[in-house]
Amino acid sequence: MGKTHVIGGVLALVIGTGVPASAQAAAASPIHWGPVRSSAGHAGHAKADVWITDFSAETFTVHGTLHDRDTHRGHCASIRARFHYVGGGTGWSRPRSTCSARSSFRLTSDGEIKRVDVRVCLYDLASRKTFTCHSDAITPEIIANWPQ
Repeated sequence: MGKTHVIGGVLALVIGTGVPASAQAAAASPIHWGPVRSSAGHAGHAKADVWITDFSAETFTVHGTLHDRDTHRGHCASIRARFHYVGGGTGWSRPRSTCSARSSFRLTSDGEIKRVDVRVCLYDLASRKTFTCHSDAITPEIIANWPQ
């Protein structure tokens, strides 16, 4: 008899919380921003295929794949995000870089944001400096009417 009550209670909990969880998952589905490409260097460029979370998320995430399209052995692809927080101020994510043809990345904010600048660059291994950078500024107003 005790097992029946426990199973019934667990089943009710699953059914009761299942609907909001699926609705929440649909609302939190990632948004495809598209490619962000660095300016061309003397031997190629860097490119990122960027996906973002909804701006209402408490922790904003920029993720996707980073591609090194530079044939020079000492050049790699690099990506970084600058978060503009709702409460004021900005903060940079840690840079991610790859020297391979394709690598995944994930950059997260420390709180709710109102804008993100996604910056893709080539990275010179010898001098440890970025060059030929390009930034895309992404705001909620830009993506408000995009098809999901």
